[in-house]
Amino acid sequence: MKLWGGRFTKETNQLVYNFNASISFDQKFYKQDIRGSIAHVTMLAKQGILTAKEKEAITAGLVSIEQDIENGTLAIDSTSEDIHSFVEATLIDRIGDVGKKLHTGRSRNDQVALDMKLYTRDEIRETDDLLKKLLTTLLHLMEEHLDTYMPGFTHLQKAQPVTLAHHIGAYFEMFKRDRSRLSDILKRMNTCPLGAGALAGTTYPLDREYSASLLGFDGPTLNSMDSVSDRDYLIEFLSALSMIMMHLSRFCEEIILWNSNEYRFVELDDSYSTGSSIMPQKKNPDIAELIRGKVGRVYGALQSLLVTMKGLPLAYNKDMQEDKELSFDAMDTVKGCLALFEGMISTMRFNKAVMEASAKNGFTNATDAADYLVNHGVPFRDAHGIVGQLVLHCIEKNIALDDMTLEEFKAVSPVFEADIYDAISLKTCVEKRLTIGAPGKAAMEKVIAQYKEYLG
Repeated sequence: MKLWGGRFTKETNQLVYNFNASISFDQKFYKQDIRGSIAHVTMLAKQGILTAKEKEAITAGLVSIEQDIENGTLAIDSTSEDIHSFVEATLIDRIGDVGKKLHTGRSRNDQVALDMKLYTRDEIRETDDLLKKLLTTLLHLMEEHLDTYMPGFTHLQKAQPVTLAHHIGAYFEMFKRDRSRLSDILKRMNTCPLGAGALAGTTYPLDREYSASLLGFDGPTLNSMDSVSDRDYLIEFLSALSMIMMHLSRFCEEIILWNSNEYRFVELDDSYSTGSSIMPQKKNPDIAELIRGKVGRVYGALQSLLVTMKGLPLAYNKDMQEDKELSFDAMDTVKGCLALFEGMISTMRFNKAVMEASAKNGFTNATDAADYLVNHGVPFRDAHGIVGQLVLHCIEKNIALDDMTLEEFKAVSPVFEADIYDAISLKTCVEKRLTIGAPGKAAMEKVIAQYKEYLG
């Protein structure tokens, strides 16, 4: 059923109809469409625009449609123009002419604006739940690996020793910021466009505040033209999803490196790996690679919607139908990636001995050797040069600083004494970094306590 055929004398060209139709993708928010319609008729009855009996008949019909879609006894008709047309036509078919009163005081413009807001709001909450689950897993790993030493990197060069807990904590901060962004979007978007009509409101005495409260909004939107043409909240959400994917991709990149034979920092669980069809020794980090690869889909959705919206005059334009397909794909992609990543990292095994050996052999304690000299009265610039000589000596002998004899230390600088070994041990190097945010155990335990409180 078309909602707009009265003014037309010719049938729409089939190709035009197919091109114009959105049922193939907007059927995803049938729940939101029905929920919005129930709130709308409830408000109409409160205002005396519908009778109580009409409201009850329409509501019961809408509930039955949702139940039948859910249990599979009602298939969404792909020949319908959109989900709104399908629901309304099915309602009229079930309850008769009273179903035609559903659309009183409403346009498809404010209807689709409402559906998209409701759907996006639900998706934000589902995404936040997955982020919280991931953060809970990361916090568990942090608690487990407070004493797991590893090299910290800059420029992919070993720099200073840290702990695995500290390294994972960096990603905890990233995903925590992602949740904060989602929370901000929810607050900013939580106004209800229902009742805005096509663009200029309606002559019916609607109670928009009541409709908004029924649907869990903070209140109605305050400009009817903006109400039907606003997609800022969706652009913001796609931007936040892009950030989430960027953070997942960075972590996946490290896991891919750590899983290589050259690093051997981690071993992925068999259930999150695949093999090679020709090379039997291979254990490929396919999940991490696919998550890294799917970032482009989400970035593409954001860029697509930005370009779609950039030249649109007020108010609604059909271009805005393009807000759905790529956005739905991006939302599903991010949720899938979060779930898979959490499963992968929660089953991953860390090779503690290999990580610690890598920190030692990478001269990550060189800065601490320089600090030792400074604490014994050597100017830092001279200390820097002395330790550079020590590193060169170790490279030539293929040993770590910890492996040098005291005589070798003294041959470069007589300032060194036997306590140098304790000063440059990985444990000392890490533990003495106690400022908040540093990898020292005491500092990390304070941060972990805050994270626990944050997650509740």
